[in-house]
Amino acid sequence: MKNIFFILLLGPLFNFAQETNKLNVYSFEEIEKIQQQNPKPLLVFVYTDWCKICFGMKKTTFQNEEIRALLNAEFYVVFLNAECEKEIPFYGKLFKKNRAGIHQLATILAEKNKQIAYPTTIILNKECKIEKQIQGFINSRNLKTLLDSFLPKNQ
Repeated sequence: MKNIFFILLLGPLFNFAQETNKLNVYSFEEIEKIQQQNPKPLLVFVYTDWCKICFGMKKTTFQNEEIRALLNAEFYVVFLNAECEKEIPFYGKLFKKNRAGIHQLATILAEKNKQIAYPTTIILNKECKIEKQIQGFINSRNLKTLLDSFLPKNQ
């Protein structure tokens, strides 16, 4: 009985600890505002709801504690569903879903050799220009190496 009471008493503390270490994911609208105050590189993860590889990357790579800490400290993160219905205003332009069912912003960011693959991870510099596009699954170790390459050398 004491064990149950102890778990009930401390349970909320463990949940709070887990919540504080979650990945901070922003919308494009939010990015536009916060980039003006504190510019950072941007990681955009383009996915679809039906993509099992995308789901796997969300559940493994982006759940890695070291990856979350690095992304939260040094990057802004946006998850973009390539098939989302909503219009997205970003830097004075309005992007929407095209006739093929793919969002215009996903096409601009993830298209490589006239094709889009899911998932695609894109790194944009502080000026929101594409620096790197990687199609397919990226494990935690490889994503950390990629992210580290965009950090100032004195860190």
